[in-house]
Order: sequence, then structure tokens, then C-alpha cells
Amino acid sequence: MEEQAIASQTKPSVDELERLIIQSLRLEETGITAIDPDSALFGDGLGLDSIDALELALVISKEYGVTISSEQPDIQRIFSSLNHLTAYLQDQRAV
Repeated sequence: MEEQAIASQTKPSVDELERLIIQSLRLEETGITAIDPDSALFGDGLGLDSIDALELALVISKEYGVTISSEQPDIQRIFSSLNHLTAYLQDQRAV
């Protein structure tokens, strides 16, 4: 619990966000224990779907206080890879 409180007060790293995605989407149950930071999160990459995007947006909002809306014009770029998602969250946390 203390680790989560610390995470929500800092800018997320790629490793931290990777762990959050794997844990919150229960990917370890499917054998996924690591995410290539440059690979696609959806479709042919990691294989996430729209339900996963909603769950992930909710977890990110709770953990980091950053809202990601499907109405955002750059939503596809934000969720295109772990690196893009991390960069977006870091930018939002800097504001």
C-alpha cells in the first residue's frame, strides 16, 4: 500500500507503469510478465482491447490523478506503446 502512495506522488517510470499494467489487467495470468516499451499495446502488439483501455484509464486516473478520455484527439498515440503512455503521464504530472 505504501508503494502505491509513493507512486501516485511521483512521475511514473516505464518500469513502474509496466508493473501497473501487468498487475491491473492481470496479464501475468496469461503468461505476460514483461512489456516491450516500444511495442504496440493494442492489436498485434500486446493484444489489449477496448475494455482493457477503459480499465487501464481508470487505474491511471486512480493511481496518478491523470484522466485519459476517449474524446482526446491523440488517444491512439497515447496508448500506442508503453513509452508513449509513460511520456504522456510524465508530461501531465509535470503540469
